[in-house]
Amino acid sequence: MNTSAQSQNIAEKLVLEFLSRVWGTEHDLDAIDELMTEDYVITTGGKIIKGRENFKAWVADFQTKLTNAATISQDIFTNHKNDMIVSRWICSGKNNGIFGIPGDGEHVSFTGIAIWQVRGDLLSACWVERSAFELYQELIN
Repeated sequence: MNTSAQSQNIAEKLVLEFLSRVWGTEHDLDAIDELMTEDYVITTGGKIIKGRENFKAWVADFQTKLTNAATISQDIFTNHKNDMIVSRWICSGKNNGIFGIPGDGEHVSFTGIAIWQVRGDLLSACWVERSAFELYQELIN
């Protein structure tokens, strides 16, 4: 296997493992320590979260507002240097106060696209766009 294909496999594997372990049914927050750099940065919902520990706290909080959350990968591909990955996914769970709206336990889902950066063999940054506004409108109506 050539180096480019190996890098691509590592990059895609990191993202798929993150989605499976952290946003899958197990909610394995310790996986963040294994998969992300210590200075990991994510930009999501107009917010920038810096540092692996802050990101873990953000994920834990989000998972209390969207219980039984699970994210399923729809598509994934890398750039030519295999240091950037784009993933398209669907996240679903039960509304327990997402977006500050009272929780009603109803099933909700939204789509998203994430652009990931890899440094070494770890995820180092992510930019997320999700259909949060559409879900918010659905929940308040």
